[in-house]
Amino acid sequence: SAHALAAQEGERQRIARELHDEIGQSLTVVLLGLKRAADRAPDDLREELHTVQETVRSSLDEVRQVARRLRPGVLEDLGLQSALSALSSDFSAVSGVPVTRRVDPGLPALSGDVELVLYRIAQESLTNVARHARATRVELSLTAQAGDLTLRITDDGRGGALQEGAGIRGMRERALLIGARLTLASAPGGGTDVRLVIPDAAERS
Repeated sequence: SAHALAAQEGERQRIARELHDEIGQSLTVVLLGLKRAADRAPDDLREELHTVQETVRSSLDEVRQVARRLRPGVLEDLGLQSALSALSSDFSAVSGVPVTRRVDPGLPALSGDVELVLYRIAQESLTNVARHARATRVELSLTAQAGDLTLRITDDGRGGALQEGAGIRGMRERALLIGARLTLASAPGGGTDVRLVIPDAAERS
C-alpha cells in the first residue's frame, strides 16, 4: 500500500506538471492570439471573439484548479495550515458552500508524510461533500489534545455515513500508513462526521 500510494502521488505530480506547463501554456498562447485577433476584428466579429476569449479563460482557470488539486504545491511551499485554508477556499468557490475552519495554534511539527495524509483526507472529504451531501455548511478543524492530533470534517448534508467506495478505501489506507485512526459516522442532526486521529503526533515529526 505504501508503494502504491507513493506511486500514485508521483503520478499526480507528473500530470499536474503537464497540465500546468503544457496545456496551461498552450491555452495562454490561444488567449493572446484571440486578443490580437479581437483588437483587429470588425465590430460584428469582435463580440463573438470576446465570448470565445472568456470560454478559453474559464478553461484555463479549470486546468489550474485541477493541477492544484493534483499537486498541493502550497503544502510544500507554505505548510499544512495554509494548504488547508487554500483547499477550503477552493472548495467554497466551486461549491458555494461555506467552510468554517479552526486550527489550533502551536501544532506539533509533523513529517511530510503525515502532512500529506492530513491534506489528502481533508481533500477527499470535501470532494465527497461537494458530490453527494447537498450540504449548506461544512466545518473543518485540526486540533491537538493530550499528544493526539485530530482532523475533523463535518457537514449538515443528507448523507450520513458514506458508502465505502474507492475514495474512502484510499483514506483508510493512508490513515493506516501513519498509524492513525479514521472513523466516519453520521453527524448530529444529519450529515457526515469524518475524523482522523493521530496518536502521539509529536513523535511522528
